[in-house]
Amino acid sequence: DSSVSEYNTIYDVLKSRGWKETDAETDWHIFWTDKDWIHGIFDKVHLDPHQHVNHYLNHYELTRKDLLVKNMKRMRRQLEKDGRVEEALKYNVCPITFVVPQEYNMFVEEFKKHTGSTWIMKPVGRSQGAGIFLVNKLAQLQQWRPATTWKGPAGGKDYDDDEQTKEGPELYVVQKYVDDPLLIGGKKFDIRLYVIVTSYHPLTVYMHRGGFCRFSMTRYSNDKSDMSNLGQHLTNVAVQKHSGKAAYKRTGAKWDV
Repeated sequence: DSSVSEYNTIYDVLKSRGWKETDAETDWHIFWTDKDWIHGIFDKVHLDPHQHVNHYLNHYELTRKDLLVKNMKRMRRQLEKDGRVEEALKYNVCPITFVVPQEYNMFVEEFKKHTGSTWIMKPVGRSQGAGIFLVNKLAQLQQWRPATTWKGPAGGKDYDDDEQTKEGPELYVVQKYVDDPLLIGGKKFDIRLYVIVTSYHPLTVYMHRGGFCRFSMTRYSNDKSDMSNLGQHLTNVAVQKHSGKAAYKRTGAKWDV
């Protein structure tokens, strides 16, 4: 579609400020690369102090939902162990969360403590609202229920990992849904802020003065019979662009902050 233009924001900004693109293997200041280079090459090269790349090794420890929860729980426990209770409380920002199928039985125990509650299922490695759905019955999680019986392979032989042909279900996090969220105009929203992390040790973060709010285009309701209407529960632009609402065409479901 010739009416649609594509922009490379990073490239355009650097070029407008006088930076020049280079094909040099080692003589550069900024290398905007993909995660595969980070995983395969980063540990094999030496970077000078003036050289920067756009990813950190093991960045998925924070960007994957299951690992983010694991690390936040770990940090909170360590702070509590060190007697830094007030600082540990700052990590109580996530609702009750489990990873299924690994923690399915733990989830069931918690689920039974909250009769009639709603839970949200999110795939650990996907984005843009893909694969998300709400549940309020254990029967809706049968796919993630571990097998209650086990049959050994024929002939009494053990299978090697390479011989396993049946894959398990996709990893999900299941979280207790916040069913009384803060709303603006009766609609859910979230806030996105721009930051750049230049170092993790010591932690150095620069926050941009600008950002934006993302909105749902449908008024929120906690009606259990309408849980499949993700347009009122998720603020992802990839979801809201299908709302068909005139307000989306006018605002893009965003407000600048």
